Amino acid sequence: MASEAAEPPMEPGDKERDGPGPGDRAGGKDRDRDRDRAGPGGSSGEEEEEEMEPEPGDEEMGPGDGAEAEADSGSGEEMDDSSDDEQENEAEIQRLEEQLSISAYDYNCHIDLIKLLRQEGELVKLRCARQKMSELFPLTEELWLDWLKDEIRMAEKPHDREKVYELFEKAIKDYICPEIWLEYAQYSIGGIGLQGGIERAREIFDRALTAVGLHMTKGVAIWEAFREFENAILGTMQALPGTIVTPDQQEAMNKQLDRVHALFKRQLAIPLLDMESTYAEYEEWADEVLNESVKQFYKKALQQLEQRKPFEEALLAADPPKLAEYQAYIDFEVKDGDPARIQITFERALSENCLVPELWARYTMYLDRKLKIKDVVLSAHERAVRNCPWIVGLWKRYILALERHQVEHKIVTDTFEKALNAGFIQATDYVELWQAFLDYLRRRVNFSEDSSKELEELRSAYSHGVDYLKQDIEQRFSESGDPSCTILQNWARIEARLCRNMQKARELWDRIMTKGNAKYANMWLEYFNLERAHGDPQHCRKALHRAVQCTTDYPEHVSEVLLTFERVEGSLEDWDLAVEKTETRMNHINEWRAKAALKEALQTKQEEEKNIQRKKDRSEKKAAKKAQKQPMTGDKRKADEEEWGALPDKPNKKRRAGELEETEEAMATECGLFGRKGIAKTVEAPAQQKQKAVIATRNKVLHDNSKDDLTVFVSNLAYSMPDPEDKIKEIFASFGQIADIRLVYSNRGLFRGYCYVEFKEKASALNALKLDRQELEGRPMFISPCVDKTKNPEFKVFRYSSSLEKHKIFISGLPFSCTREDLEELCKEHGNLKEIRLVTNRSGKPKGLAYVEFENETQASLAVLKLDGAVLKDHTISVAISNPPQRKGNVETGRTSGSFLPRQVYGARGKGRTQLSLVPRALQRLPAPGTSTENGTLKEQDDNAKGDSTRAADMKKMTNADFAKMLLRK
Repeated sequence: MASEAAEPPMEPGDKERDGPGPGDRAGGKDRDRDRDRAGPGGSSGEEEEEEMEPEPGDEEMGPGDGAEAEADSGSGEEMDDSSDDEQENEAEIQRLEEQLSISAYDYNCHIDLIKLLRQEGELVKLRCARQKMSELFPLTEELWLDWLKDEIRMAEKPHDREKVYELFEKAIKDYICPEIWLEYAQYSIGGIGLQGGIERAREIFDRALTAVGLHMTKGVAIWEAFREFENAILGTMQALPGTIVTPDQQEAMNKQLDRVHALFKRQLAIPLLDMESTYAEYEEWADEVLNESVKQFYKKALQQLEQRKPFEEALLAADPPKLAEYQAYIDFEVKDGDPARIQITFERALSENCLVPELWARYTMYLDRKLKIKDVVLSAHERAVRNCPWIVGLWKRYILALERHQVEHKIVTDTFEKALNAGFIQATDYVELWQAFLDYLRRRVNFSEDSSKELEELRSAYSHGVDYLKQDIEQRFSESGDPSCTILQNWARIEARLCRNMQKARELWDRIMTKGNAKYANMWLEYFNLERAHGDPQHCRKALHRAVQCTTDYPEHVSEVLLTFERVEGSLEDWDLAVEKTETRMNHINEWRAKAALKEALQTKQEEEKNIQRKKDRSEKKAAKKAQKQPMTGDKRKADEEEWGALPDKPNKKRRAGELEETEEAMATECGLFGRKGIAKTVEAPAQQKQKAVIATRNKVLHDNSKDDLTVFVSNLAYSMPDPEDKIKEIFASFGQIADIRLVYSNRGLFRGYCYVEFKEKASALNALKLDRQELEGRPMFISPCVDKTKNPEFKVFRYSSSLEKHKIFISGLPFSCTREDLEELCKEHGNLKEIRLVTNRSGKPKGLAYVEFENETQASLAVLKLDGAVLKDHTISVAISNPPQRKGNVETGRTSGSFLPRQVYGARGKGRTQLSLVPRALQRLPAPGTSTENGTLKEQDDNAKGDSTRAADMKKMTNADFAKMLLRK
């Protein structure tokens, strides 16, 4: 093996070098960094003196040095600027330290402080700041590498090297990072000259292979570094020319050769990138034909590599944090079933998605159920709660894992105390945490003994938990996290069933009832069942009698239970007393319910009368205003006719607002009122307009309901769209062959802004729905299926959710110039974005509002915390979890209110006489009492011409086609 012979033997003076040089091939790291790791003796004083020797030309000032001296004279200003910067940095450091003394969990504040201290070279303060942050948060790979490099540069003595080793041990516990393991292994090579240095470096390399050796893309660097290390040691064992190898030396060489062979074989049996070059290198190094077992393992690893290449390519192509790609990769590995590969895939995913609690939960659950290795399981649980301390489920699983692996009781208690300080966002989270801890304490008690230390600790914990929830939690959240008193209920059951202390259980249940639970039937029945199982009939009867008197939600059920109990247990006197009490109570309840119903009916009637009176007042006011604005008759009218000329074929009906506007604009153009010459607008005579409207109506093809599945309904189009049929045909032609386009026109032949598009195939109609809310000439185009609701009453038109959505945030205060790209850039760093929706009005103009949907509620909550109050384009935005207010049309109530009246719709010029209301009169009628709203359709109240308010039958729901027919009949 020529390559081995070429390796120079290690001289005695070389023991303090960085080692034989495996870093030259291991991961492409900077070679100058190895000199920093060498420790004392890594560089001699002679080298430093050589660097400080002046060059021959430096002794005398040359001709051009005068200019340099002049330039140096101006450096005073730069020094002043640098001193000002230093003062600003010192002030900022002091401010950050004060901020951290107030809020120790401010992550960004820790980062800024470490950055400034490193910039200023405050090494002692920098070390303290890093230690404090590492105690509260897991550090990222970049933070650890910067810290390790700084400590390596400051390590000058042997005991300093041990401190660096301890720091490396902390670093590898936060995340499984191949780069940190490689740094650790390479740093250990610098100590091979010390006693036991080679064995220590070899042990660190072995641990690194176990931790990250299966990493398909970055694990190769660890394998190559380990092989180079062993090859270098093998090179030091080569005999010098002219010397004879002793049997001991030959045995040591053979043992070292076996180590290198074993490393090659282990690596070739694992699917890693660039396996082919490793195989070729092994063939060249071995200088012999490889045995069949090595080839078989290599082929199998290649097959595994091919199976995983699509997942690796997807990870390379995806943008961080690549959660979906990692989830698919994990699913594949779980199905394949190799525990080591499953673990390394989870660790890779968590290194880039450390704030995703669902991923931690899935990983820890897998370790608990499948791997069950104590050190691995507990390490994963600890890292999970450090990364996502606000998730109570992770803390509960951690406590269970500690109990499952029989960890000391003090460690479990300390973990629980840490969890209480984690800062959960809901009061109920603290109840769940306390319950998990109390369950753990209960399982420690031996209830066969009358009294024990564990039992007293359990009772003390229950008492402390109840007080904690009552005082701390209610004060913090302004609500009770345990309104049904589940903690007290469980305590009472333990006292009754396990401790056989029924008197204590009754006292606890009495505390439950005094907390406002006496009016609920289920609480009384729980107590009755407890008395029935562990008490006596006298207390059961007493509990039921009290329940009959106190229950307000389901008194009938409680009364029935009491009568059933007396049938089995009671005497005649007990039965009579039970019947009397239940009848008296039910009579009282029925009277109360009748009064409540009467009161509600009276309120409904009053609201109805108020609405009717309000409607009459509006009508009278409108009539009075109309009477005041009657046009002048007589001479004034004649004068107007003489000035403008009588219009031919004057229609009897009053012209609409649009016609008046067109006429006025045409006359203004002819007379030059606009101040410029323009093309005179041709004004059609009313007779011609009427003829055009009749022709448009005759040519109108009504919608065929039998072709609903082939048709889509298109609305919110611009009235002024030129050639709407051609435009619609051009847009929808890509989805399939169009059978017909039916545009809806007004009586005057003007386009109404909506139409029906009929395809020849159902698939084309379904695909056309994808264009819903796409902009067309500056307006969002609404596209919906053409469905007859009389035949399909369960069909619901798409509506955005109006309920609480914890995975979606609502942003207000946005500038009108804000785009989807601006919001994506703002929000993407806080999680994976699923959808961004800018809210616009029907004309497509922005409202300054937006909804951003994340993959889960954790990312949304993090975005709210980080973005609320942020500034975007000089606008301060407000961010909250999406929880739209209840729509007035969906309010369920037994009485009619003014909010059910449709709002008056005005035209583009505001509220004027010439504006037409676009809401049909049938929809403006006042709804009758008890009306209900379904998909925006109200059950109507029919008013006759004489003002009679008699109620008619409920109107039939109208389809889009029926609505169009109604408009055409106008």
